[in-house]
This record gives sequence, C-alpha cells and structure tokens, in this order.
Amino acid sequence: VAVNSTLLTINSGDYIFYTDWAWTSFVVFSIANTLMTIVGAVYYLTFTGVPGTATYYGLIMQVYTWVAKVAWFALGYPVDFIVHPMWIPSCMLLDLAYWATKKNKHSLIFFGGVLVGMSMPLFNMVQLMLIVDPLETAFKYPRPTLPPYMTPIEPQVGKFYNSPVALGAGAGAVLACAFAALGCKLNTWTYRWMA
Repeated sequence: VAVNSTLLTINSGDYIFYTDWAWTSFVVFSIANTLMTIVGAVYYLTFTGVPGTATYYGLIMQVYTWVAKVAWFALGYPVDFIVHPMWIPSCMLLDLAYWATKKNKHSLIFFGGVLVGMSMPLFNMVQLMLIVDPLETAFKYPRPTLPPYMTPIEPQVGKFYNSPVALGAGAGAVLACAFAALGCKLNTWTYRWMA
C-alpha cells in the first residue's frame, strides 16, 4: 500500500507540476490523495482496532514518498519537481475520531471521513505555497518524453470562481466517507477470504 501511495503521489504530483497547478489539478490531487490515505488508513485501523495505526500508516507513506523524491532529485530533477502531500496530520485526525468515539466504525466513517477530506487539501495547499512556481520550473526543466496533455500551460485563474482548497475540501469531505466505508468493507472481504 505504501508503494502504491508513492506511485500515486508521483503521478498526481506530475499532473500538478505540468498543468494549471493551483486550480483544476489541485482538486484532482486532493481527491487522489484522500482516496489513497483513507482507504488504507481505515483498513489497517479497523483491522488492528488500535488507535494510532492510521498515523503509523501515514508515516510509512510519507517516508516512502520522501525516498521517491530523493530518487528523482538524484536523477537531476529540481527538488520541487515532486509535490508530496502531507498525510500524517490527516491520519492523526482519523485516529482521534476512532479513539474519541470508542472505536465506533460508523463514526469513523462519517466523522473521520469528513475530517480527512476537509483537512488534507488545506495541509497540501499550505505546503504548495512554500515551493517555487511549478509552471516556471517546468519551462526550465523540460522532459524529453513529455506527453502533449501535460505540456505547461498558463494559469486559468478563477476557472471555478472560487478557491481550489474549498473545492478540494468539499469534494474530499463528501467522497472520503465513501472511501472510509470501502476501507472498512475490505476487512469484511479479507475475513471471508480467510474463512
């Protein structure tokens, strides 16, 4: 799961890097990473039943992503090439929701889902504001195998007429509950397979 989360990060990070990063792609980035975070975290959390497992899962994903980022940097790409999301704070909120509701699975789905879905875009945008303009860097470091749909374009500011953080958080809060339910359901399928 940690390896898959790293691959997802590289792909969605690439998407942000070569397109209008602050608007449409940020929403895609938020939803993609919310999915990867909450399905795995809820799966492991409900599998062990131990609050803190989700944070541990987030830590693993974070470390794997840092390793991937160093690898890309070693290949000659700029350090800002990979935009790695911050999973750990959102996973901590998931653990907190599970612990505070005395390990209630349905509360985990609803409260935990909303908390992760709304917090992750916020944490990611704070981090994105700390790096250089990806569009500017994209022109300095063109990739030889760049597909046409990932050619750098000028920002379409105001495309949604509102904040991409709000849009990502809104979509994340709605979808994350379904993602959390899927994480719980994976345990049921696992047990049936084991039986």
